[in-house]
Amino acid sequence: MATPRVLIYLLRRDLRVADNPILNEIAKLTQQSQRPYTHFLPVYVFAAQQIEVSGFLSSDSERSPFPQARSQAGGFWRCGPHRAKFLAESVWDVKQGLSKAGSGLEIRVGMAGQVIKEMLDAFKQANTEVAGVWMTEEEGVEEKREERDIRKAAEGAQTEFKLWVDEKYYVDDRDLPFQNPRQLPDVFTTYRKQVEPLREAPRRSLPVPKNLLPLPDTIPPQSAPFSIPDTLEDIIASLIKPLEPNLGLSNPPKWPLKAQSAHPFHGGEKTGHERIKDLITSGSMTTYKDTRNGMLGFDFSTKLSAWLALGCITARQVHEYLIDFEEGKTDIGKGVHGYGKGENKGTAAVRFELLWRDYFRLATRKFGPRLFRIEGFKNDTSYSWKYPQKDKEVQRIVERFLEGTTGNGFIDASMRELFLTGYTSNRLRQNVASFLAKHLGIDWRIGAEWYESLLCDYDLSSNWGNWQYNAGVGNDPREARVFNPVKQ
Repeated sequence: MATPRVLIYLLRRDLRVADNPILNEIAKLTQQSQRPYTHFLPVYVFAAQQIEVSGFLSSDSERSPFPQARSQAGGFWRCGPHRAKFLAESVWDVKQGLSKAGSGLEIRVGMAGQVIKEMLDAFKQANTEVAGVWMTEEEGVEEKREERDIRKAAEGAQTEFKLWVDEKYYVDDRDLPFQNPRQLPDVFTTYRKQVEPLREAPRRSLPVPKNLLPLPDTIPPQSAPFSIPDTLEDIIASLIKPLEPNLGLSNPPKWPLKAQSAHPFHGGEKTGHERIKDLITSGSMTTYKDTRNGMLGFDFSTKLSAWLALGCITARQVHEYLIDFEEGKTDIGKGVHGYGKGENKGTAAVRFELLWRDYFRLATRKFGPRLFRIEGFKNDTSYSWKYPQKDKEVQRIVERFLEGTTGNGFIDASMRELFLTGYTSNRLRQNVASFLAKHLGIDWRIGAEWYESLLCDYDLSSNWGNWQYNAGVGNDPREARVFNPVKQ
C-alpha cells in the first residue's frame, strides 16, 4: 500500500468546481500512473479577522480567543447577516460539488495560517505526509498576510507551498500589457484601451473535473473551543448568532408592507449559473445597456456581483455564455432578440462592467494599504473630514444616515433597502457615497465599512475603490464629480 501523501487546498474566494485551475490540475494528476499525491484535502476557513466566529463556540461557557471582527472606523460587524448567509450557502454548495467529484470540503474557523499549521502538526504526529499546500493568490492587506502565514507554516513543516493565479477575472494576469503593477494607468479608460477588443480578451474556461483524489482517511478536527455544525442551516445560525438583530441601530428600518427584495438569491456555483442563463433567456443581457441604471426589480442589472466576488462563477464563464448567445451556439436564449447576431450593445456593456472589476482589483495591487486610508490612492490631504468619534453631532448625523432617516428620500430609500436586503443598485451606491463624502463631508470609510458589513456582493477592491472614487480621493479623472440626489 502506497504511503499517504496529502495535498491541502485552501479555498478562499474561489468557491467553485468548474473553471478552477487547481481542481483542473488535480483531475489531471489522477490520470497519471504514478500520482504525486494519494489524497486531496480541500479546506475552507471562516477567517476570524473578517467574520465573527464566536457563534461556533462549543458551549456558552467558552470564550473566543479572537477579538471581535469589527471594522476600524465605525466599529461595525465586518460581515453582517445577509453576506454571512450568502457566503455560507456558497461554501456549502462547493462542498457538495467537491463531494460529487470524489472529494469533499473540511470547514474550519480561526486564522487561516494557524489552522493550516495545526493541521500540518497533527498530520505529522499521525505519520501522514503532507506533500503540498496550495491556494489562490488574492489582493488585500489581510489576504497577503494570510498568504505569508500559510507559506511560513508550510515551509516550517518542509512542505511545498504554491500560490496559483486568481483566474476568476476577465483578463488573465498573464495576458496583461504590463508586469509591474505600478504601470497600471490611473484612469480606467486608458487601461481599457490597452486590453481591447474586450470580446477577444479572456482565456477559455476550464471544464468541471470528473474525478478528484479522495479525502485522507483521518483528518485533524477543528481545534477547541470551536465546533463545526454538520448542516448548512446550523452554519448560518452560528454566523448570525453573535450579531445584534439591529446591528447597533437604535431606530432600524422596518420592512414596508408587501415589499420584495431586489436580491432574493442564494449563494453557490449552481445558482450563479442559473442566474446567468435566466438573464440571457429573459433578454436582460441584450437590454442591459439601457436598463443598468435602474433601481427597482430583479433584472434591470445582472446582479452577478455576489457570485463573482466569492468566485462561485468567473468573468470568463459569463463571457462564454455571451459568446454562445451571440453566435447561436446553444439553445440558451434562442428566440430572444439578438440571438445569433453577434455582440450587441447590451452584451458589450456587460463585458465593460466586468472589466471594471478587473481594474479595481489591479488598483488594489498597485496601491496596497492606501486602499483603506482616508487620503486614498491620491494621498489627498486637502479634505477636512468630519469624524463621528470626535463630535457627537457628527455621530448623530451618521446614525441617521445609517438608519435611512436623513430626510433625503432617495438616500434614505437606499440605506433602508441595504439594511433589509443586503443590496442596493449601483446608481444608488454612487449617490449614497457622494452624499456622505461630498454633501456631509464625513469620513467616507464609515460608508465603505457599512457596505462591507451589509452587502451580499461585497468585494474588497470594488467596494473600497468605488468609495474612494466617489469621495474624490481615488481614480477619478473628474475630481469635482458630485451626484445630486434631489435631481435623480
